Amino acid sequence: MPAFLLAVRLGATGLESDVWLTHDGVPVLDHDGVIGGRLRRRAIAEVVSGDLPPHIPRLSQLLTLTLQHGLSLSLDIKDAAAFGPVRELLLAHPDLQRRTYLCCEDFDVLCEIAPSLSDVLLVDSSRLAKLKDGPERRLAQLAELGVAALNMHHTDWNGGLVTLAHRFERLAFAWDAQFDYALTALLRMGVDAVYSDWVDRMVDAARAEQVIP
Repeated sequence: MPAFLLAVRLGATGLESDVWLTHDGVPVLDHDGVIGGRLRRRAIAEVVSGDLPPHIPRLSQLLTLTLQHGLSLSLDIKDAAAFGPVRELLLAHPDLQRRTYLCCEDFDVLCEIAPSLSDVLLVDSSRLAKLKDGPERRLAQLAELGVAALNMHHTDWNGGLVTLAHRFERLAFAWDAQFDYALTALLRMGVDAVYSDWVDRMVDAARAEQVIP
């Protein structure tokens, strides 16, 4: 939570985190999805929420912070079983529901869940090399499924692909944009969101390109 608060102070217009589901069905935020030291590591899915260490927050805490500051939210759903509980939390906050993106790294899972999750914003997180039928076919599939965005590594995007995504009325998201040159290039291509660990660089680039005031 301190990292999220720092990002807000530095001017981020959105926050990102990974979501796992505890044994008692509570969505929580953690990168690796395991707790404990080297000798006794346990998957979060095996642990009830009350037994988690205090540094692992519940998703509900992040939703409260996001609502307070009017931010967008990107959630990388690491456990497919978490999509339902996350959706239920979002349905209680219609305004936040419209600016929260649920990212899925497994296209087969995405195809399976998309019909029943049409009331939330889904994102296909992938790499260009994994789009075996090509980006145009994938974007057409996303449009058919109602998936809002394609999220790829910043090196996978170019101006033509961003234009192609927009032609299918899909958003273009770019992750791992850590340096000024990459951030500036992406914003000039017209991508709709950039993910960066360096909030100050990201905000400076967005202001320089007049993306944010």
